[in-house]
Amino acid sequence: AAAEHQGVDRYLYPLRLCDDALRDVMARFQAEMVKGLGRDTNPTAAVKMLPSFVRSLPDGSEKGDFLAVDLGGSQFRAHQVKVFADGKQSSQLESKVYPTPKEVTEGNGAELFDYIADCLSDFMETKNLKHKKLPLGFTFSFPCKQTKLEEGVLLAWTKHFKVRGVQDTDVVSSLRRALQKHKDIDVDVLALVNDTVGTMMTCGYDDQRCEVGLIIGTGTNACYMEEMRHISLVEGDEGRMCINTEWGAFGDDGALDDLRTEFDRELDLGSLNPGKQLFEKMISSLYLGELVRLILLKMTKEGLLFNGKVSTSLLTKGKIEMKHVSAMEKDKEGLSNTKEILTDLNLFPSEEDCVAVQHVCTIVSFRSANLCAAALAAILTRLRENKKLLRMRTTVGIDGGLYKTHPKYAGRLHKAVRRLVPTCDVRFVLSAGGSGRGAALVTAVAHRLAAQRRRLHAALSPFLLPLAVLRDVRDSMRAELEYGLKRETQGKATVKMLPTYVCGTPDGTEKGKFLALDLGGTNFRVLLVKIKSGRRRSVQMYNKIFAIPLEIMQGTGEELFDHIVQCIADFLEYMGIKGARLPLGFTFSFPCRQASIDKGTLVGWTKGFKATDCEGEDVVDMLREAIRRRNEFDLDIVAVVNDTVGTMMTCGYEDPNCEIGLIAGTGSNVCYMEDMKNIEIVEGNEGKMCINTEWGAFGDNGCIDHIRTKYDREVDEGSLNPGKQRYEKMTSGMYLGEIVRQILIDLTKQGLLFRGQISESLRKRGIFETKFLSQIESDRLALLQVRRVLRQLGLDSTCDDSIIVKEVCGVVSTRAARLCGAGLAAVLEKKRENRGVERLQITVGVDGTLYKLHPHFSRVLQETVKELAPQCDVTFMLSEDGSGKGAALITAVAKRLHNVGQK
Repeated sequence: AAAEHQGVDRYLYPLRLCDDALRDVMARFQAEMVKGLGRDTNPTAAVKMLPSFVRSLPDGSEKGDFLAVDLGGSQFRAHQVKVFADGKQSSQLESKVYPTPKEVTEGNGAELFDYIADCLSDFMETKNLKHKKLPLGFTFSFPCKQTKLEEGVLLAWTKHFKVRGVQDTDVVSSLRRALQKHKDIDVDVLALVNDTVGTMMTCGYDDQRCEVGLIIGTGTNACYMEEMRHISLVEGDEGRMCINTEWGAFGDDGALDDLRTEFDRELDLGSLNPGKQLFEKMISSLYLGELVRLILLKMTKEGLLFNGKVSTSLLTKGKIEMKHVSAMEKDKEGLSNTKEILTDLNLFPSEEDCVAVQHVCTIVSFRSANLCAAALAAILTRLRENKKLLRMRTTVGIDGGLYKTHPKYAGRLHKAVRRLVPTCDVRFVLSAGGSGRGAALVTAVAHRLAAQRRRLHAALSPFLLPLAVLRDVRDSMRAELEYGLKRETQGKATVKMLPTYVCGTPDGTEKGKFLALDLGGTNFRVLLVKIKSGRRRSVQMYNKIFAIPLEIMQGTGEELFDHIVQCIADFLEYMGIKGARLPLGFTFSFPCRQASIDKGTLVGWTKGFKATDCEGEDVVDMLREAIRRRNEFDLDIVAVVNDTVGTMMTCGYEDPNCEIGLIAGTGSNVCYMEDMKNIEIVEGNEGKMCINTEWGAFGDNGCIDHIRTKYDREVDEGSLNPGKQRYEKMTSGMYLGEIVRQILIDLTKQGLLFRGQISESLRKRGIFETKFLSQIESDRLALLQVRRVLRQLGLDSTCDDSIIVKEVCGVVSTRAARLCGAGLAAVLEKKRENRGVERLQITVGVDGTLYKLHPHFSRVLQETVKELAPQCDVTFMLSEDGSGKGAALITAVAKRLHNVGQK
């Protein structure tokens, strides 16, 4: 007996796979997956990695009545599924089974689809559903190339199917044609689903973590959720899509030849599709019984079994089936089952024969479980690497007769997977009503997503401004610029067009030491700027930043200016220049009415400042008085400067053609050099002067109300200055995040986001800083990182949520850039007409975080300017520190012009 066992073992040795061999299979399958996903390598890949166009798992909000039909297993099924959105993830499944006779599985296509339609019609009759219009999911468990969810071209029949005239055609339109013949039913085929995908969906309905589906039955296959950025066969990089690996064909290119035994080769030659589905033929229940038969046959021929007597049943293909193998491997009754089964096959086994046959069954089904585990381990490793996790928890949904009915298969598979991927904590879940319920759920999700897309489009479409609307905005802005310059309309104009008394740009002769102050946001800076002229022209800067606490921003004017002077004192001490009476430029980035370069009356606070007793006062006087109060040092305050003008001046120092300054940051503003003759509110007609447009207030008279959305109104009403700075509130960084937040709240209320739950953090004003918009919209960031940003904000998002959030941020920032571009086009056209030229060559100096840091803002702005001011050739130049260096340059130019005047 021992010798005989050695003989048995010699036969079975090639079927035993150690863990190193399995790790090798795992690595090979990982390489096959990469091949199948690549656009260039896919045509020759054995493992086809087919996109399923299923992009999301159920989220629990699906509801309604759905039909499903299921073709591909040993029987054909029709199902009715009721899905309830009751928070308990419940669904009801009613099914009816129909036979699939050989004349259907091996006949022609038209007959097959007519048969399906007849069965469905019969099913609807019995369930009394003929009067309803119902969405249908079609489970079709064969490799299909899909280009959308409701279309799939059959690549090849597998398993026991071989129907003529179906390969390379779209099976959904064939089914639709067959259904149209039944005038009494109204069915809408919404989704074509592979049974593997259906299995994942069914389990995903009960367990949100499920992202792998596995079938081990008549056939074998697996699917999983892949990152869109890795699927080169489908457009777009956002989110995930379920990939149907069709792993049964693994090895069809020879990749497993060293592991295939003589028995595998013999089995393949006798099959319906020789050379195809080689991995499936080593794993699935359709073939395992046959493998056992071939091994037993050879062993008997060599005299190792049944005294060398070969019975006709051993010679008959398909005589040993999977159910026999399962029965023989049972623990307690396995041996008696074996004796009974073998006796039925007219083999007269001894005790040793029974033990040996049991041994063969075990080895064959064990190899199946091990190979399956190796390929599954490759998928799990890929998922873990996609998520950049060291450890991953996930769920695998499983279906299939072999896994369900074989007494030991499941345990062997689980053990092998845990050995091969110790870094994955895997839960295996049996699918209930697998492919039918799965197809209905895919259909339900598709139904829900289509409705969501429509509602999302309705919410976001008001942000998409066509060119004609942008032209109107440009023309309105142009009209408002003119009103602000004319004496009789200036008083009522919303765009104030404030004269700055800056009458020249740098000419390169500026030199000396200057101080600059920069107040315009939440921080305050003091700078010392050394300017050298001549051949060694340079600008050196030293600065210190001080915070402005909220209580000072919103306290009294005296407190604010005392705080500023305290900061100046600290800086002069720090630099050791307390004694010198240096010329100072004061960048004050709020609207000021100037009567000369060193007088500036505050028109009104913006950007969150609210200090009392300042509006209507001269800021230079307030600063001088605070210096007097402190009585420690004295300064020569030469110029009040707006940051926009500073930006223009800094760029003007590098490029004399720079005559426009643009800020696109926390606030939004533009200045430009205007001909004196056009500025009616200032005496004199010679030369030019820089005009600070203060265009943020554009629209305060209602001229752009038609493009403001309900979200813009909400942001405006909740702001510190309702009804003011309307254009700025649509274009500047300070407000964009707030617009996004309002949209997200609305979408969440509609149940389109965050499972309809408005979290505490989403209720907080100002949580969406502009830098978050920049991060979310960055192309380099995968959705994983978008989710990370949202998590920092206390928003727990799914993959679908992240796609929507990214889309919302995109429409809001694109609209901002386009509106900003329309305004700038108005200024450019004005400059072109002033110069009286056909084409204008000009440089715009730009500053601001939105322009500098946002991934798309600058590009969209420039494209819009090209479209709306086609006769202007514009160079955009990034300003280096307009508010600091710019203020010093304005001071230097003012000193130079002042000295010239005195001479």
